[in-house]
Amino acid sequence: MKKILILSSSPRRGGNSDRLCDEFLRGATEAGHNAEKIFLRDKTIGYCSGCGVCNSGKSCPQKDDAAEIIAAMISADVIVMATPVYFYTMSAQMKTLIDRCCGRYTEMNDKKFYFIATAADGNRKNMLRTIDTFQGFLDCLNNPTIGGTLLATGVWHAGDVEHKPAMKEAYLMGKNL
Repeated sequence: MKKILILSSSPRRGGNSDRLCDEFLRGATEAGHNAEKIFLRDKTIGYCSGCGVCNSGKSCPQKDDAAEIIAAMISADVIVMATPVYFYTMSAQMKTLIDRCCGRYTEMNDKKFYFIATAADGNRKNMLRTIDTFQGFLDCLNNPTIGGTLLATGVWHAGDVEHKPAMKEAYLMGKNL
């Protein structure tokens, strides 16, 4: 049994990337894994101020939800990072969380990552820029692996993903960890 953390960065509950998170969660839970989804919109996460306090071995001076989420990332075996794609990059919610990992990213060792991205654009190649941005985060970690990437294209309005193959793909990703 693995401990799985799903980070949904959709600004809208029930948005396309959030629905794919739910399917991944369903598959992982059915497979017997301990899986949890955090909906970043429900959390208060301030921007990194670049103060450098976290680089001196002290805790971030900001008192918000970031510390709790980062602790969950550190304790997870598998981290799923899901985002809608806006202007060919990840959501602000996801980028803000990644930036706040600065003080503890060196503790995120040997994690397996899955990426989920949704976009109105129908061209999968254009979405690879977003995955490259996630890869930039992983490049700073010790021994990360990518378990899978799910790109759902041609989905704009909430629910557009419902009858796409991506729903089954997300479920199977979670089920077949």
